[in-house]
Amino acid sequence: MDGFEGSRIYFSPCGIGLGHASRTVPIAEEVVRQGGEVLFSTYLESVDYVRKFGLPVIAAPPIQMENDPSGSINIRSTTFSSLWKLVPAFMEQLRFEIHNMMAFKPDIVFSDTRVSSIYAAHFLRIPVVLLLNQFLPRIPREEDTNFFRFFDGFVLTVLGRSWALSDVLVIPDFPEPYTISLDSLRIPRRVGARVKLVGSIMPEKPQDNQRTHEIRESLGVEENQYLIYAGISGPRAEKTPLIRILEPIFKRFPEKYKMVMSLGIPNGGTEAIHDGNLTKIPWIENRYEYLNACDLVISRGGHETIMQSIAYQRPMIIIPVPKHPEQYGNARRAMEMGVARAMHQKDVNRGSLVAMIDKMLDSGKYRDKLREINSKEALGDGLEGTLDTILQLLHR
Repeated sequence: MDGFEGSRIYFSPCGIGLGHASRTVPIAEEVVRQGGEVLFSTYLESVDYVRKFGLPVIAAPPIQMENDPSGSINIRSTTFSSLWKLVPAFMEQLRFEIHNMMAFKPDIVFSDTRVSSIYAAHFLRIPVVLLLNQFLPRIPREEDTNFFRFFDGFVLTVLGRSWALSDVLVIPDFPEPYTISLDSLRIPRRVGARVKLVGSIMPEKPQDNQRTHEIRESLGVEENQYLIYAGISGPRAEKTPLIRILEPIFKRFPEKYKMVMSLGIPNGGTEAIHDGNLTKIPWIENRYEYLNACDLVISRGGHETIMQSIAYQRPMIIIPVPKHPEQYGNARRAMEMGVARAMHQKDVNRGSLVAMIDKMLDSGKYRDKLREINSKEALGDGLEGTLDTILQLLHR
């Protein structure tokens, strides 16, 4: 594939968690490899993540949600702070984006779930490729009042119309019947013609990974032992409560298991910390190596982790952030597909977790289902499909 020579692409992934940046970086790296120039605009931990790959990045004014001690989004606090914090923060981010786009002069803006970038590009008449897996997200509410119904309806209407300003909408998900984010993809017909389902964006395929034996040996995994990979990602406020729950549990796991847990800290270093059967690693440089080496994955219900685990044919135990509609929906779809089981964070203890892992690894049905799904050639190559989409818009 060629065609990026001399092009300038402005990448603007959402900075909440690392999922948006992690699926955008491989696209940018390929653009650069093919002679294009890129500039990233993101915020929070995603800035450090992008820097680790040597890509140019500017730190945008942050926008974030309020969380309670369990890691759940505090809807009441977020709703009322939105009037005083989110709107001014959005306007500051919009001003920042317009200023930097004018300076960089991109041919295309590539937004990953960033509304401010779409409006800035629209104002400057720059074509936009939008990457997202939630067109109309579900908003968790304990209160069911006329005010909140009106407020939620208003937010979703604004979001839908904002996404629709993009020239092309790329959905990094599997085609039906294997679409993970099905609950969140209620896309109007007027937008549907601009939507492309491309598959999972992965720079490294399972067949390309040759370090399985080396990884298992480095973690001390014997031939009669299973390796469980806990990739606990997401914003710090969401992942920290689960890490605190899992760490003492993993230390007391049966001897037939070796546990490796990624803490998802970009600047935390890569030195492994061994404690009994548990190995903690602040930052894993190549998570695909661990996906390939493990026997089972434990994670939040992040879209990218679920997609990658399916592609690597690894069964999952999903522990969603409490009251997080997207992760609950993702977990439900993964269970419906027969590739995962899920549990509430409040129910996580040593006994329940060991029993679930034992049952899943003793049963061959999860592996069989994963092999069946991956035998379908229609799952797509998200990286190639996204690059093709950018090129088509670039040369339109």
